[in-house]
Amino acid sequence: MTQPEAATTAAAVADAHRREWAFVLAATVRVTRDLDLAEECVQEAYAAALTAWPADGVPRSPGAWLTTAARRRALDLLRRHQTAQRALPLLVEDAVIAGPGDVEAPDVPDDRLRLVFTCCHPTLAVEAQVALTLRLLCGLSTAEVARAFLVPEPTMAARITRAKKKIAGARIPYREPGLEELPERVRAVCEVVHLLFTTGHSAPAGEELVRVDLVTRALDLARMLRALLPRDPDVAGLLALLLLTDARRAARVGARGQLVLLPEQDRSRWDRVAITEGIGLVREALRARPSRYALLAAVAAVHDEAPSFEQTDWEEVVGLYDLLVQVWPSPVVALNRAVAVGFARGPAAGLVQLDVLADEPQLAAYPYRAVARGELLERLGRTAEARTAYGEALLLTENAVERESLARRLAAL
Repeated sequence: MTQPEAATTAAAVADAHRREWAFVLAATVRVTRDLDLAEECVQEAYAAALTAWPADGVPRSPGAWLTTAARRRALDLLRRHQTAQRALPLLVEDAVIAGPGDVEAPDVPDDRLRLVFTCCHPTLAVEAQVALTLRLLCGLSTAEVARAFLVPEPTMAARITRAKKKIAGARIPYREPGLEELPERVRAVCEVVHLLFTTGHSAPAGEELVRVDLVTRALDLARMLRALLPRDPDVAGLLALLLLTDARRAARVGARGQLVLLPEQDRSRWDRVAITEGIGLVREALRARPSRYALLAAVAAVHDEAPSFEQTDWEEVVGLYDLLVQVWPSPVVALNRAVAVGFARGPAAGLVQLDVLADEPQLAAYPYRAVARGELLERLGRTAEARTAYGEALLLTENAVERESLARRLAAL
């Protein structure tokens, strides 16, 4: 095999990993009823693809090939090593793997969403549920999950390991929850979908600003949640937030692939159909109660409805963040509120709010805090300090598109 052919095959496997991992794992765990074992079998299937595809060619349906390989490996392990008997107390309530004619229609119709609900087991802390699900089912690396939670990678690795050990050590029954059990798990499931979306919306590393595969998967899951739980205000707020935020996707990247900031975006390229749908959902969610997702969606709606950046109702945005801080006291929310204050009441007022967060440990390595400080200082004419802040942001940013944008802003000072 030539070097270009090897590179093509490796790229096909990597692409299948990015697009198909969740599908393959969901299909395999239906055989094993054991996440660890299913993950092992799926990893082996991907390793087998690296050997088989160069010789046989990339299959027409990589996902189907990988699913077949993983499920065969799982069945082989279950038969040869009697893994089923060892795992039964942990994972299944009946001792028989049902045939196609015996399977009842599941309460959650999609494999991936069903597995997300299953993984979000209430015995685990919500943060552990979310981290474990993002790592195992959503294809995020431990580093990406750590960034989503604003914690160091070793801390997140230890958290995921503890969650898996708790499932195994406590012999927590692993089974698909019924409809009556979904409400107690929906908070964690919504957080999984939200973090999956945010990781795709602004990819923390890599060459592309947006990971469309993650954004699409999050939107699919949010729509399925909405169909499953149509009266849940958190679900309505979550879908609204995703629609209203993703509606600006086409305008966020310029013709050369460069980042286009919100004030410079061509608003005629925003998706008005998505915005209309999102605004209807956010009104419905706010009528029920001002939840975290409904308030975030309301902020997005204020931006989407403004005819121009200059005509944005920043006082309304500040007011929404004031409410949001009460229901979700996150340092990122406080940071975004400081930025909004900077537009509503002037950069000096915003900088005062931002500097209150200077010692917030969760923001120590968060590049957007340094970016926000640079912007406020630049507007105040404190060029040298703005340059230092943008330089700090550049050191903390690993996404190539965002780094190029920061470099341009530094050069323009």
